[in-house]
Amino acid sequence: MRNSLKGILALAAAATLALTGCSTSTGGDGGDSGGSPDEPFRVVAFTSGNQTPIGAWWVKAVEAQADELGWELTMIQGDFDFQKMNPAVESAIGQGADAVYNGYTDVASISSIVTAANDAGIPMFAIDAGTEPTAAYALNITTDQQGIVDQTLGAISDAIGGLEGKNIMVIGHDPHAGIRMRASLAAEEIEAAGATLAGGEIQQVVSPATGRTEALALVADYLTANPGGLDAVWVGWDDAALGAVQAISEAGADAVVTGVDATSEAIAAILDGGPFLATVEQPWPSINDSVIDALVEYQNSGSMPGSNFEAVDTTLVTVDNAADITPSDKLG
Repeated sequence: MRNSLKGILALAAAATLALTGCSTSTGGDGGDSGGSPDEPFRVVAFTSGNQTPIGAWWVKAVEAQADELGWELTMIQGDFDFQKMNPAVESAIGQGADAVYNGYTDVASISSIVTAANDAGIPMFAIDAGTEPTAAYALNITTDQQGIVDQTLGAISDAIGGLEGKNIMVIGHDPHAGIRMRASLAAEEIEAAGATLAGGEIQQVVSPATGRTEALALVADYLTANPGGLDAVWVGWDDAALGAVQAISEAGADAVVTGVDATSEAIAAILDGGPFLATVEQPWPSINDSVIDALVEYQNSGSMPGSNFEAVDTTLVTVDNAADITPSDKLG
C-alpha cells in the first residue's frame, strides 16, 4: 500500500502528527470526481475500532482495494480515542479529499467530522456506522438488528421450550449503536413474550476490553443469588457471551447463551456442545464490497446511491452449520 507517496506527503504528515497508526498510499489515475482525469481519487478512511478483529480486517481490506483501484488513500486508525481520531480526520479532509469512508464508527461520535465533510462539500460513505438513516452519510450499510434478534431469540425459544415464564438475562453495551439497538429490541421481545428480564433491566458492560470478565461476573453473581433461576442469557456480542458461558459452566447451570459476531472461540464453543447455543454471522466482506462499489460509482459519474441506508440479512450460526462458517476474526 506504500508503492508511491508522491503528491500526498503533506496529507500524510498532517494525519501522522495528529494521530499515530495512520497509513497513506497513492495509486494511479482517479475518475471524474477526483479533480481531473490525471489526478487520483482521494479518499480519507477512518475507523475507531481498528483494535477489534473486524476493524483490523477492514483496514487491510480497504487498503488493498484502494491500491487496486488507484486511489490516493489516507487511512486513520483511532484506537477508540475520538479526541485524537476526529481532529486527525478533519485535518486530512482539510488537506483535500474527494470522499470519506467511515468504518464501524457511530455517527453520534463524529459530529465534527460530519461538519468537516459537509464544509468541504464531499460525501461520506460508511459501513456499520449507525443503525438508522441519517443525512450525514451518502450511504451506510449495516446489518439488520431486528433480524439478529429474531434469529437469536428464536434459537433460545426452541432450546428452552418457549420464552413465556422463563428468566432471561440480556447483556449489552450502550456506547455501541448496534449492540444498543439489538439489546433493547431483545429485552422488549423477551418481556412481550411473557418472560422475566433477569435483573430487571439490560445488564450493561462498561468496556468492550473487559466485556468477558464483566459478563462472567454479572451471570455468576445472578446465579449465586438465584440458584437454578436462569434459563438463558442473550448477549450482544461474542466476547461477552463467552464470559456468560464460563459462568454458567462453572455454576453447573442449565442455561443457554447466544452471541453475535461468529468469532473463532464462539464457533468452537458452539461445536463443543456446551451452553453456547448460537451466534450470528454478519457478512462484512460483501457489505464492504457494496460500499466500495458505491464509492467507485461516485468516482466515475458523481452519482449518489438511491438510498443512504441499507440493513442486510445475517446468518444464524448453530451446531448444524458452525463448521462451514468463516470466523469473523479470520477474515483476512
